[in-house]
Amino acid sequence: MKITTKIAVLTFIMGGFAVTVNAQENATATATASAQIIAPIAIEQIADMNFGEIVATTAGGTVVLSAEGIRTEAGVQLPANTGTVSAASFTVTGSEDYAYGVTLPDAGYEIITGEGGENQVMTLTDWTSDTTGVLTGGTETLSVGATLNILPNQAPGAYIGDSPFSVSVVYN
Repeated sequence: MKITTKIAVLTFIMGGFAVTVNAQENATATATASAQIIAPIAIEQIADMNFGEIVATTAGGTVVLSAEGIRTEAGVQLPANTGTVSAASFTVTGSEDYAYGVTLPDAGYEIITGEGGENQVMTLTDWTSDTTGVLTGGTETLSVGATLNILPNQAPGAYIGDSPFSVSVVYN
């Protein structure tokens, strides 16, 4: 009987531990998920880039057109009758107060006249613009300038790009 009593007491004690272990409470927490969809960023052309009228020289030269539409010449002449001068301009739209970055064209953009033969091609380099912006009110105007490289004895004519150049914007 002593052994039976010991086994009964041990079983009772072990059962108490088992109940104590099983009596512990689980803890649970909850969370929710959310998202906000913003308007896609977009860019639309307002005005083309136009360097205006330029007098070529035997030495060649450059005309820098700032993003503000101001021309500065080196090695060529700018006549009093400037013709139409304008930096390229674009409207950027998207979600209000979001920042964005700008990617300008590569340096090798060409404008041509006639068949694009000898002295009938000019190259645009050194593109200039703000490299970032903020969509205050959800919209902003972006202006782009560049440097026009004029060859010695550049052929007279109306020069135009054989394809448009691209300006890209992306949210930062």
